[in-house]
Parts: sequence; structure tokens; C-alpha cells
Amino acid sequence: MEGKYDKIKLSSIIDAPIIQTDGFGIFRDKELQRLIRRLAQTRGILVLTDSDSAGFKIRNFIGSTVDRSQIFHAYIPDIYGKERRKTAPSKEGKLGVEGVPEAVIVQALEHAGVLYQQVETPERPITKTDLYTLGLSGKKDSAAKRAALLRRFELPGRLSANALLTVLNCISSYEELARIVQEIEGEESDVQNRTGV
Repeated sequence: MEGKYDKIKLSSIIDAPIIQTDGFGIFRDKELQRLIRRLAQTRGILVLTDSDSAGFKIRNFIGSTVDRSQIFHAYIPDIYGKERRKTAPSKEGKLGVEGVPEAVIVQALEHAGVLYQQVETPERPITKTDLYTLGLSGKKDSAAKRAALLRRFELPGRLSANALLTVLNCISSYEELARIVQEIEGEESDVQNRTGV
């Protein structure tokens, strides 16, 4: 997805993790690129962008950084008009994902062969309570521990708690998460012992 309004529209149609590229921001955001590659390797990804030239540039960029066998492409047709929240049509005059009717998006997803694809759910999903119990939220040293976890998984440092939870359930099991947190705590303890802090 390119932006937040596209994400809002798509989240009303599908129940799956949705990653925003923030338009051309993806070209320089190495962390976001790594996240997308990681998700592609773990589950495969669906690329859905606007049908204008900017959308195709973003789509092609993602396609050049991810193995083609891990990508599904959904295309919305060229529909001309103006999104409700905007005062004027886009440069090319085409509606973006946020502006097309839901039925058009559903049809694009069906054509891509992903709308009703069964996604493997973890036996034991990771929950917000787990993040708290493991010390990744709500505690004095949670921010540092969460930052170390994000580095370990090569995830963007700006992920919100909700986004982190969504991504962790895509790329990790609870057991793996607990093991990694334990390793991080062990590393922190070693540093404290060496420095006497």
C-alpha cells in the first residue's frame, strides 16, 4: 500500500497485515525494504498500488528487491475521477486504491488469486500480553529491549507496538520470540557484569 488512506480502505476489505510504502519513501527506507523482503520470504506478499505511473514505479521497485516467486500482483483498473477527500483529481486523473469501489478491489484480489487464500496461522499467536510479560512493553527497560529485538529481526525501528505484534505473528513463533528475548537479556546481563553497571 502506498499511503494511510489506501491502507484504511484495504483494511476494511481484508484481514491481513498491510504495509504502507508511504509513496516513494520506500526507495530510501532500507529498514522497510528489509521488512518487506522478510515478509516475502516468510509468507509471500501481495502488491497493490494505484494504477498511475507512481504506483507502477513503486510496484516495479518492490519487484526488483524481492524474489518474483514470492510476490502476487493485484491491479486496479484505470478509473478516472477524484477521491472525496481531495479538492482536485490526481495528476493523471485516475482514482487510487482509496477512491475505487470495494467491489473493484475485491475483483483485483480475486484475479491475483489471493482473496480466499488460506493463511497459515501460528499454533500459539503472540499477544500484547506476551509483549508485556517478555518485557517488551510497559516496563522500565522495555524500549531498549524492544530496540534490540527490532535489530535482531532487522525490522524498522519505528514500528508501533501494534505493527510489531502483526509482524511478529508473520515471521516468528512465540517460542522463537521468547528464546530471542532471553538471549537479549543474557547479552544485557553480560554487558552489565563487564562494565559493573
